Amino acid sequence: EPLFLIPQLKSDYDRGEFSIKYILSGEGAGDAFEIDEYSGEIRTLKKLDREEKAFYVLQAQAINRRSNEPEEPESEFIIKVQDINDNAPQFQNEPYVSSVPEMCPTGTTVAQVTATDADDPMFGNNAKLIYSVLQGEPYFSVEPKTGIIVTSWPNMDREAREQYLVVVQVKDMLGLSGGYSASTTVTVTLTDVNDNGPTFQHHLYTFSVPENAAVGTTVGRIMARDGDTGINARMTYSLEDDLEESSTFIIETDPVTQEGLVLLAKVTNVEQHHLSPRAVNDHVDTRFLPLDEFRDRTTLKIVVEDVDEPPVFLPAAREWKVPENAAVGTVVGSVSARDTDAVNNPVRSDATKAFRIDPNNGTITVAKALDREAAAWHNVTVEAEETSKENVRVLAQRHLVDVANLGLYLSSLFRIY
Repeated sequence: EPLFLIPQLKSDYDRGEFSIKYILSGEGAGDAFEIDEYSGEIRTLKKLDREEKAFYVLQAQAINRRSNEPEEPESEFIIKVQDINDNAPQFQNEPYVSSVPEMCPTGTTVAQVTATDADDPMFGNNAKLIYSVLQGEPYFSVEPKTGIIVTSWPNMDREAREQYLVVVQVKDMLGLSGGYSASTTVTVTLTDVNDNGPTFQHHLYTFSVPENAAVGTTVGRIMARDGDTGINARMTYSLEDDLEESSTFIIETDPVTQEGLVLLAKVTNVEQHHLSPRAVNDHVDTRFLPLDEFRDRTTLKIVVEDVDEPPVFLPAAREWKVPENAAVGTVVGSVSARDTDAVNNPVRSDATKAFRIDPNNGTITVAKALDREAAAWHNVTVEAEETSKENVRVLAQRHLVDVANLGLYLSSLFRIY
């Protein structure tokens, strides 16, 4: 059944007696169009799609039915398919991903979205497109006719929010009701600028280091936080105020963790050290912060801890003489051990049964009668121990005691264990 009637063709020789036969040929003849051979009316045989074929070139001929000869020369005509709004706009080049620097001024171009409409742009408003933002305001807006997305909010801070999803809609028919629409999403990322300086999390860092620590020992780590990323967060730590303190300790920057490593630079016996480390951004941008805000200071206290060392016998050798018939209680001599850690820690000692030692002052006396003929030499072990600390003992090496000719020889060599 014909779908649409096209104005008929009529030969000047057609007097309404049906003596003329109309024949149609050319593009779409018999497929898209047919002609009534008696009246010359042309009808469509199917729905026509302008976007598939916008016009058809056809030929018509009027033939005398009796003679089967043409009544007049063949004529050519064009059927143009008129556009209707039967296509929705479509976005091209999806997905849309873009970035702009944080803190950029309003009106900064973010991206341009582009949609096309298959309808006829020259006929009515079927392909006239209008863009608008469905999601993303008030941070972003779009120019209605061009699809250019711009920032519309000042001082957007990456450290507060890094990514936005902007949904843009396009409508044909200039946005009037009855048209078609489509939407797309633009992923917008804020790139970092150096709008943050380093900030120490603590006003005071306290570390300790043993007094016998080797040069190069890591005393501790300090950290200044920087809200930026990449090159904008890089910083260098330094100790520059006190030359004496900074010669005892140095600070290096860990390039991976951005921490400050405090290292022992030389041996020290000073009980406490006070330093003022600072952190300074490697790259500054005075468009966003004053110069002095790209640095920060903190206080560092380092306590040098005492290391418990064993007592030391001084001197290491003794020689004493005593008559073999000396009475019990006779003083033979005195030994002493010095504790380098604390001067008030007394040294306690022990001796063999032949001799007695005062545990507080180290005086050695005869404990029983000595007989040279029975024993000319006595092996004596003397032990010194800190009374205020456990598990620290010093064992003196063997003392040889020779009782001969009314004399006593005592020598001592000590070892630590």
